[in-house]
Amino acid sequence: MKKFLSQVDDLIPDSLQGLALAHEAIVQLNAEPAFVHRRVHKQDRVALVSGGGSGHEPLHVGYVGAGMLDAACPGQVFTSPTPDQWMAAAHAVNAGHGVLFIVKNYAGDRLNFQMASDMLDDLDHLMVVVDDDVAIEHSPHSTGRRGVAGTLVVEKMVGAAAEAGAELYECKALGDRVNGATASMGVAFTSCIVPESGVATFEIGEQEMELGVGIHGEPGRQRLPLAPAREIVDLLLAPILKDLQLARGREVLLHVNGLGGTPLMELYLLNHLARRRLTDEGLVVARTLVGNHTTSLEMAGASLTLTALDDELKALWDAPVLTPSLRW
Repeated sequence: MKKFLSQVDDLIPDSLQGLALAHEAIVQLNAEPAFVHRRVHKQDRVALVSGGGSGHEPLHVGYVGAGMLDAACPGQVFTSPTPDQWMAAAHAVNAGHGVLFIVKNYAGDRLNFQMASDMLDDLDHLMVVVDDDVAIEHSPHSTGRRGVAGTLVVEKMVGAAAEAGAELYECKALGDRVNGATASMGVAFTSCIVPESGVATFEIGEQEMELGVGIHGEPGRQRLPLAPAREIVDLLLAPILKDLQLARGREVLLHVNGLGGTPLMELYLLNHLARRRLTDEGLVVARTLVGNHTTSLEMAGASLTLTALDDELKALWDAPVLTPSLRW
């Protein structure tokens, strides 16, 4: 294992300090319990709080700022945030209109949030559960479908609605709607190495790929021989299209996401191939996002995410956003 480390236990605190220093005009770090929040809070609006294990950067801490999250709670690498992190973040950013929590569908995330929710009886709050991964329906690693790169889409659109003054129940309904219109599928060429363990999470041959892999290195649908990029795109899009059942002519958002170890050049290649395939399916790619957004440390691989769009969702996606890792 070769990583930039001093002490393993210092990795997350030092990284969070570095994030806050690099973007001190946008975010601020609360060190104990750890959460990142907006430096300037907008009053009289619903506050959005998300979070999850570290190792998926820039998700979630990179999306704190105007037009997106009010706070993000980072756990240890691939480990859920603790209930006290959820509670402290919620109280810090509550602006009088309640708090909406955006939680990925993993057992640990949901359990720790539920524990926090049971103790937040002094604060109005609701939860959106993101489960966009169509690779599997049932897994020992999650309760039903996993929450992966589609989480960013939910956070961006709901963040825009909250910024515009939507009420708590409206933000919750919107989050559920965006989640239901979103599907993702990933593939990995290599494993990643969790710093605490120092060894690869799983073994995979030089000429193999894991189709449907999770963002923590969980098993996917199947282990296959390495294939040309065009075939991989077809393998990723087939279950997504089957899940969404989109009519010809429907506009979509295409998100090509790197898992941490894939060059941007290759992600742009995937974008080209995916867009061509979607056009052949009669779909209109109206919006595109390409880059490393929901990573798995240094894993080589990528995921494709589709979100079915309408005029409201397009406007929410296009709304201004200013965060460390997403801005327009």
